[in-house]
Amino acid sequence: MRDKRFVAVHRGGPLSRDAHHQLINWAHSCVSHVLALFPGGIDERLKDALNIAEAWGNGQASVGDARNASLQAIAVANASSDPVSIAIARAVGHTVATAHMADHSLRAVEYALKAIKAADKSIEKERNWQDDHMPSEVSALLLSARSKS
Repeated sequence: MRDKRFVAVHRGGPLSRDAHHQLINWAHSCVSHVLALFPGGIDERLKDALNIAEAWGNGQASVGDARNASLQAIAVANASSDPVSIAIARAVGHTVATAHMADHSLRAVEYALKAIKAADKSIEKERNWQDDHMPSEVSALLLSARSKS
């Protein structure tokens, strides 16, 4: 069951447009932070999806654009056999899907952590980085939601 606190105001929930934008921008930052782990260079579809996520966060792309980009990122994940690549592609997919449903931001950062784990890097260090870059306006919501999962 979805956390109703992540439902946008225009859909009858409490999440403001500004908070929704902060969530997608935070997810974008967290996923961008692990992109260097992607072996062999980033797939162009993932770059495009992150550009659309950034554009949506700035009010310059539609939810339809984001949905299509999310499907392209998932296609990259499905075509890969490398655990790091799969986790990063899924993280990108969830980042851009945040435009549709804000709670995808939580999945994006979880997949970023999965990429860190698959690359044998410090999950604790990455989680601390994510927390340090969390927008203060949505930090209580994010920390509360994380503790429930």
